Amino acid sequence: MPKEKILITVKTYPSLSAKYDELVCTAGFREDGSWVRIYPVQFRKRKYSQQYSKYQWIEIELVKNTGDFRKESYRPVSHDAEITIVGEIKPDGDDWRERRKVVLNKVYFNLKELIAEAKNNKIGTSLAVFKPGEIVGLEIKQVDREWSKEKLERLNQLNLFESADGEGRFEVVKKLPYKFSYKLKDNEGTASTMMIEDWEIGQLYWNSLRRHQGDEEKTCEDVRKKYIDDFARTKDLHLFLGTTKLHHNTAPNPFVIIGTFHPKPTTQTSLF
Repeated sequence: MPKEKILITVKTYPSLSAKYDELVCTAGFREDGSWVRIYPVQFRKRKYSQQYSKYQWIEIELVKNTGDFRKESYRPVSHDAEITIVGEIKPDGDDWRERRKVVLNKVYFNLKELIAEAKNNKIGTSLAVFKPGEIVGLEIKQVDREWSKEKLERLNQLNLFESADGEGRFEVVKKLPYKFSYKLKDNEGTASTMMIEDWEIGQLYWNSLRRHQGDEEKTCEDVRKKYIDDFARTKDLHLFLGTTKLHHNTAPNPFVIIGTFHPKPTTQTSLF
């Protein structure tokens, strides 16, 4: 089976699965510009050489995920399918010219149009690049601070906490005690509140919490400054959106934010 070449643009914050233990949802672009979602991936159990970063090209054998009706959803051909990092698109200046050539070929500006595509069985869009008309604010809400005890016990019974090499105990990622959501409007002024599930917002939170010696108020303010004062006010902000499988056909807006694309604005009229 030939390997597919994917430019990784999305890595979500790890979640727990009773079947696969700690998982990351990865997504990116094929060389022809089409989206692909890669799930499940036990990312932190991979060898260091296979732990890819955003905007790296990887090669991996994929098959359609028959347990997921969304057209972009694929899975590794096997649990231990090799991932090879074969290249990278570096930020090449503040405006990310080369990254733009891959990422911004199809951009949505209207939420109603995007959601209609998602609900249309003949189209079924579940991954997209979206340009908000306005970022109104960042909503921060407290959530459960620990993973479900029942789920942790289930994983322990299945020995899913073993490290990849069989040596030592694998510690699952800490659960974020806050939910972060952008409050935004599209090009017609339609308002929406969309949860941010990007790995980077989780890392920002934990790094800031250490820097502030456990002060959560200051930590949340750091997150707000990055996502509002920096991304929303000084960058050419685009959002990577993805639907959730559970709510794709039922929720009024099935999309969540699974990543940000945040170069500085370009003054050029054409990027290509």
